[in-house]
Amino acid sequence: MFSVSRRVEAARKAFDRRDTGAAAALHDPARVAESIRRESTGVAWFGTYIGSMVYGGLDGIVTTFAVVSGVAGADLGARVILILGIGNLLADGFSMGTGDYLSTKSEREYYDREARRQAWEIESVPEGQRAELRALYVQHGYDERDADALTELQTRDQRRWVKAMMVEELGLIRHDSNPFYNALATFIAFVLAGSLPLAVYLIGLATPIQSGMAFRVSVLLAGVALFGLGAAKVFVTRLNPLRSGLEMLLVGGFAASVAYVIGALLKNVGA
Repeated sequence: MFSVSRRVEAARKAFDRRDTGAAAALHDPARVAESIRRESTGVAWFGTYIGSMVYGGLDGIVTTFAVVSGVAGADLGARVILILGIGNLLADGFSMGTGDYLSTKSEREYYDREARRQAWEIESVPEGQRAELRALYVQHGYDERDADALTELQTRDQRRWVKAMMVEELGLIRHDSNPFYNALATFIAFVLAGSLPLAVYLIGLATPIQSGMAFRVSVLLAGVALFGLGAAKVFVTRLNPLRSGLEMLLVGGFAASVAYVIGALLKNVGA
């Protein structure tokens, strides 16, 4: 049985093919109800944090590969690459994770604060809030009768009423992703992806590898990772995976090229 996210993806494919049979099967009432029930029990945990994982990984690979390229361009050796690369990897990974944590936490705190205000207004001035919700429905294009019916339906339950006000008045939907898990997903993805350009230099600690060959292998690993993560970004953006992968490869390659050129130009400064 599909989760909601997988059902939506399958529905997009059915639309692209204009396959009405597949669309009808996906919208079978029993299947829809079951997929939503499964989603509410946490089956789609991976989908909740895929955005943090993909973007954390992309940032990790781009920033670390830029460091590797800059040091390689300056011809400072594998030891300096490892020192700067690992230092950058851990420091920036922690910074990214912390930023993700604070951002997610702040969004949830803002939503909860506004929800408490809406709940207080509903308790204090229910008729005013009811009139406001009705006016919002009319503003959004519902006729008078439909606005009355929707308002009457939404205001039967206070929790539903609060959610309706949050959406219609403020345009806010509460996301239930855990700030700590968001940060952890970002940090882990950043470190794992960012480690790839350094992998060959870490191997070189045990088995000597010629510096030029090590850099070429690092370029290859980074290129594969950039393309792969760029293609994986379609889980978030729903764009063409080939195009998305090539775009990230070009962006990451440009950043690394700039770092390499700067390192090469500054190689003899102060020598």
